[in-house]
Amino acid sequence: MSADLHADVADVADVVCLGESMVTFVPSLPGRLADVPAFSRGIGGAESNVACSLARVGHTARWISRVGADGFGDHLVAEIAAAGVDVSYVGRDPDRPTGIYFRTAGERALTDAQQGDEGGEGEEPVSEVVYYRAGSAASAMSPRLVPREWAWSGRVLHLTGITAALSDDCHTLMRELTTRTPGRPLLSFDVNYRTALWRGQDSGRLLDLARGCDLVFVGEDEAVAAWGLRGAEAVRAALPEPAVLVVKQGSAGATAYARQPDGGDAVTFEPALDVDVVAAVGAGDAFAAGFLSGTLRGLSVAARLRHGHLTAAAALTVPGDLGTPPPRGRADSLVALDADAWGTLRLGPGWTDTGTPGTVRAEVPHP
Repeated sequence: MSADLHADVADVADVVCLGESMVTFVPSLPGRLADVPAFSRGIGGAESNVACSLARVGHTARWISRVGADGFGDHLVAEIAAAGVDVSYVGRDPDRPTGIYFRTAGERALTDAQQGDEGGEGEEPVSEVVYYRAGSAASAMSPRLVPREWAWSGRVLHLTGITAALSDDCHTLMRELTTRTPGRPLLSFDVNYRTALWRGQDSGRLLDLARGCDLVFVGEDEAVAAWGLRGAEAVRAALPEPAVLVVKQGSAGATAYARQPDGGDAVTFEPALDVDVVAAVGAGDAFAAGFLSGTLRGLSVAARLRHGHLTAAAALTVPGDLGTPPPRGRADSLVALDADAWGTLRLGPGWTDTGTPGTVRAEVPHP
């Protein structure tokens, strides 16, 4: 297996993202779910979030999944297609529903007593999340329903650990796709550990899946909660196989380990940005999208990390799962800043809108 990106050919997307998306209901007012009188409807899904973010910065992205033959499925497919994502490989299940969930301001609790950071920037508030996804259309995904040629129809195939927890069929599909096989595309994997999904299951299976991938994203908090591993070096020691390992370290930043020809690692750390967080949901997916965009463009590892931080900042400064990434030229100009200038950036709501003054608390150069 080669970790090199495939050459462009007809009908080959830059990135294929495979996984479940759900309709999400967010409270109209702060407070416990038990006390909220009304909810607004949105969409949420780690893999489709990545696809949407990549499409919005000019990459070709394809989303593979299954939804119910219901109104929620119609809504999901329409919204993701509106972001510029190819949804022609999304199946409709006449017998199983589209998954839905309800959440408060945050989304991801790693343990009963610990709240995690979603994407490398910001602090996530205490949250509630209630899933109604058991028996969903996406939980029926299997090697039979998702042919290998679909999954391999991009230069990069992006997966997350969420899919592996949905059902035995989904885990079987993930095992097949992460097996090192000649001819496969570059395999990207975001661990995306969720306590609620893995309760009663062996989270060590996530480690096994990650070992079969070329590029892996994992938060330090996730590594502690899922595997009892503390610190970026411990995570790399447990995951020596991926050519690139990105360890997200909360508000401090992220460290990338990139395998060198001599078998050693080049280790690169890039600090996170100072962000006025509106909601932490979706920032981890945005970080992965930014890093993948840099990978597709052949940028340095340091530039990929910075693009990850910028795309995460776009998600952190909006209330929903998806932020609008900055235009590519503007992002490139920020990535090119020296260390001191990068450290002075202060980003607030609306910072990606170049026509809106007063949303950035430090001068941001424009291309």
